[in-house]
Amino acid sequence: MKIFWFIPTHGDSRYLGTSEGARKLNHDYLKQVAQAADSLGYEGVLIPTGRSCEDPWVVAASLLPVTTRLKFLVAVRPGLHQPALAARMAATFDRLSGGRLLVNLVTGGDQTELEGDGVFLDHAARYEQSAEFIRIWREIISRSHTGDSFDYDGKHLQVKGAKLFFPSLQQPHPPVYFGGSSEAAHELAAEQVETYLTWGEPPAEVAKKVADVRARAKKHNRTVKFGIRLHVIVRETEERAWQAAEDLISKLTDDTVIRAQSAFAKMDSVGQRRMAELHQRSIKAPTLGTNVSSLPPTGALTSRGGPSTFDRSRAALEISPNLWAGVGLVRGGAGTALVGDPQTVAARIEEYAALGLDTFVLSGYPHLEEAYRFAELVFPLLSLDTQEKLGGANGTTAVGRIQAAGETVANSFVPRVSES
Repeated sequence: MKIFWFIPTHGDSRYLGTSEGARKLNHDYLKQVAQAADSLGYEGVLIPTGRSCEDPWVVAASLLPVTTRLKFLVAVRPGLHQPALAARMAATFDRLSGGRLLVNLVTGGDQTELEGDGVFLDHAARYEQSAEFIRIWREIISRSHTGDSFDYDGKHLQVKGAKLFFPSLQQPHPPVYFGGSSEAAHELAAEQVETYLTWGEPPAEVAKKVADVRARAKKHNRTVKFGIRLHVIVRETEERAWQAAEDLISKLTDDTVIRAQSAFAKMDSVGQRRMAELHQRSIKAPTLGTNVSSLPPTGALTSRGGPSTFDRSRAALEISPNLWAGVGLVRGGAGTALVGDPQTVAARIEEYAALGLDTFVLSGYPHLEEAYRFAELVFPLLSLDTQEKLGGANGTTAVGRIQAAGETVANSFVPRVSES
């Protein structure tokens, strides 16, 4: 089991959808989050991509000198990057980092954003392009270890005599991660990537995805690993955890939810549509039909003092035991969180692991404090081999007991973990 954390390059806050409790986004803060993940024993960090984020490659490079073992899951974007240049960037980063690069293939699903970046292909064509892109990328890096060049003449991309003089440290290339819920995405994953990532859907739905990608990979004589992208809200008790979930969306106004949902509805991403369906019952019917242009400025409406157009209750947003869709009311992409006490959250993670998932890419608001909270409360409860792997970094033994941690009591002895 590999546990990843998240670098919030699109901003961070104690509350969703408001500037109240927001963190100033600068390198000092991103460095704090990265160093926390590094010292606590997380396998690596995902750095998001998109027009709402700082550039992931620049951020990742800036965090290399301030971390020691942390791996960086960094995006390549077909249509924005050329595969030969992306291969050169990846090989350089991999060598200079000592093999700490993981590559996230991102096709994109927001047509407005894509057109702003100069990409005008439809959904089907984007996946064709992505398949050609990663095929070229893999061949260029793989052949760099033998000095061979590569030619490719595809529908969307062509290279002639592509060659990389300085190979990657990892062979044949840094591992490729990829997520997507459409049939085209599943086929691409089965044929070309090392790890398929799903967003946090109920276990039964995740099992269907795993089975489909695995069956497709078998036809290509390949095996694929699997992972999941989730938020986490863990507290010492169930009651506190669910209160923290409610607090996270407590500042949301109706117009903020309406604007967010209207933007999501325009995307052609199958995964985003599936995320939206998970919290559909929490949003009353008129909401999605609202003409956004007729709304007052953001913040002018409030869900206080009148009936709300969305239901904040646990009953409306808990879509599977301890799987909460509240984040997706206003956040694109991964919109669900595991909520509960440490034992419950650990059990849910193990439930996903039993489906064949070995990579868990997690996050929580705010990301600095929650990186510590999750490591302290949940790491000791995970499977034995995971504890042993994490032990070298976070100071725990295989049974999760603290070797030397906490403030010395009365200048005389170090406290021990409670046996209760």
